[in-house]
Amino acid sequence: MKKNKSQQHTSQGLSRRAFLRGLGVTVTLPVMESLLPKAHAQVLESRPKRMTVFYSPNGVRMQRYTPTETGYNYTITPVLKPLEKVRDKFSVISGLAHYQASAFGAPPAGHGRSCPAFLTGAHAKATEGADIYCGVSADQIAAQFFAKDTQLASLELGIEPPSLLGSCDINYSCTYTNTISWKSPTQALPAMVAPSDVFEHLFGNGNKIDENTRQMRLAHKSSILDFIQGEAKRLNRRLGSHDRQKMEQYLESIRDVERRIEKARLTKIEMNLADVTVPASIPNDYEEHVKIMLDLQMLALQTDMTRVSTFMLGRELSNHAYTNLGIPDGHHALSHHANDPDKINKLVKINAYHMQLFADYLEKMASIPDGESNLLDNTFVIRGACIGESNDHDHMNLPILLAGGGLPGNRHIATDKHTPMCNLLLSVLQHMGVPIQQFGDSTGPLAALTA
Repeated sequence: MKKNKSQQHTSQGLSRRAFLRGLGVTVTLPVMESLLPKAHAQVLESRPKRMTVFYSPNGVRMQRYTPTETGYNYTITPVLKPLEKVRDKFSVISGLAHYQASAFGAPPAGHGRSCPAFLTGAHAKATEGADIYCGVSADQIAAQFFAKDTQLASLELGIEPPSLLGSCDINYSCTYTNTISWKSPTQALPAMVAPSDVFEHLFGNGNKIDENTRQMRLAHKSSILDFIQGEAKRLNRRLGSHDRQKMEQYLESIRDVERRIEKARLTKIEMNLADVTVPASIPNDYEEHVKIMLDLQMLALQTDMTRVSTFMLGRELSNHAYTNLGIPDGHHALSHHANDPDKINKLVKINAYHMQLFADYLEKMASIPDGESNLLDNTFVIRGACIGESNDHDHMNLPILLAGGGLPGNRHIATDKHTPMCNLLLSVLQHMGVPIQQFGDSTGPLAALTA
């Protein structure tokens, strides 16, 4: 989705609207510092960074992924080869581990524990029922910190519809493998997978929305929320303590919607959606689906509708067949290759394809102007998987890349063996300005990123 900037000066300064060719929609864009008074521009110099997480399921073939040299200008590996053109924009970080993905006496379930631990550093409760329990994820720590400044606290995106019934790994609910984002230990945030749902979530629906109509719709939604909140509070007096806790969580969700509506009221957006190309259903073409979802994510970040987003190339345990690569086998089945050379070669091909999609993503983010730099420089991008060597369900050596955020790239940072992954997550949160000294099972910020 290419954008065509149409700037207009008014007595109040720059008009924060621009046309997006391809979408045929007018949305709010970030304030352009160069066209604002000097004092205002200086304030914006200290604006907070953004954060995205780019997740791929089922681990990687670590022997074809991890560079043998450390430091700058390492020799690129077969899995990382597609990233050669953007190697100056990211660092490989090896040696990171998730202790809390260990069994600790629980039933065996490499994916069912590793996936929920990925951004939480927490040990997931073994259950197939509704009594799930994990921890708050790093993206949601950032989302809570920036929620007051954006219309959406966070945006969770994916490619595959969630599995809804029973367990997806032995004794572990499908909830644990459907998402990587946790708002609370008992509330996992589902990933939206339909582009049309994401677009409506961001910008509303309808072919044309003038400002007066939009404000009327927002007022109508607000009045409905007022009624629901009043009824919920009345009912709350008759509930037991456990149900009151559930009701409080429900009321908190209503308050979050109210905040979003108020933020939307203060932001002037005019839309003409007559030429929208966002598909009504999930695209059959995997790569097209991925690129549409990432375009929508970048649009949400660029317009400052949110500063935090996660994206899953597939849910954990995905058995998607990459027929576009000439591979009819299921991904998860290939990840347990049992050292079969043919299966390993197919798995490496899938791993490299995921890296190609990530390379395109970084390249596009770097091409989008954002203040004095670009969208990538102002966004910390964590790319990885919840397990390393997939055949072994290894969660003690994770395949992690860190891009953007104004940090130097083209380097391989080899941490001490079994350094907590939460050290990296803590470092990113601190770089974003989140006042936090400990996260998950962290032992301190990652030394290589503290300078």
